[in-house]
Amino acid sequence: MVFINSSVTGCIVTHNNMSSIDETLSTLLEHTKGVPFKLTVVDNLSTDGTVEHIKKNYPQVEVIEPGTNNGFGSGHNIVIPALDSKYHCVINPDISISDDVITKMAAYMDEHPEIGLLSPKICFPDGRSQILGKRTPKIKYLVASRMRDESSPSAALREYAMLDEDLSKPCEIENATGCFMMFRTDLFREIGGFDERYFMYFEDCDISRTVRQRAKLIFYPDATIYHVWGRESKKNFKLMLVQISSMIKFFTKWLGK
Repeated sequence: MVFINSSVTGCIVTHNNMSSIDETLSTLLEHTKGVPFKLTVVDNLSTDGTVEHIKKNYPQVEVIEPGTNNGFGSGHNIVIPALDSKYHCVINPDISISDDVITKMAAYMDEHPEIGLLSPKICFPDGRSQILGKRTPKIKYLVASRMRDESSPSAALREYAMLDEDLSKPCEIENATGCFMMFRTDLFREIGGFDERYFMYFEDCDISRTVRQRAKLIFYPDATIYHVWGRESKKNFKLMLVQISSMIKFFTKWLGK
């Protein structure tokens, strides 16, 4: 095992995630051995016992309960004043890892100081790669993503996810997926974290654009994250409305920029 000196912090924002939190916390803590790593959970008013379970079974994990639910980005921003790391990971409560990807990613960022945000390869739990947008969202991309056929992606979806590009080696991309992002902490603090106008959805697209104004955003396929990715907005009308609202905010904010 290679041990590097760069310290890493991680934050998970939860809201009723009992079904997945064990896999997430246990694999992160089990496999992250090559770098000093501090993990915090910010809980947005869970009612399913998530907080109690974490406190009982993962005493090494700090739990913050703000007493409100102001959304994904706001939850992640809560930890900014306390960050003392070189790199900071934004982590979903429905991911898992099978090796020390955090050390791999930190080491790669040590070697490449021009990188402000590093995005890993993201797969389904069965190992299939997820088809995720790597270019700045456009309406045609979002329609293609909504109407996707995983077995036969459309031309627009292939373009959005850069499926016809060589993704076998690190490359610069425009858009990172929010289920797992590694930031240079100083940059994350400098930009103020996530734009809190987004309750949920599109905050990752937004922060990707903000980062790219200051540093490089790199896709790093040598680190693999496994993500359950339920596409809940396709099943829940309320979440679909939240997604549409966030989409409008995104396009309005970046219009002409």
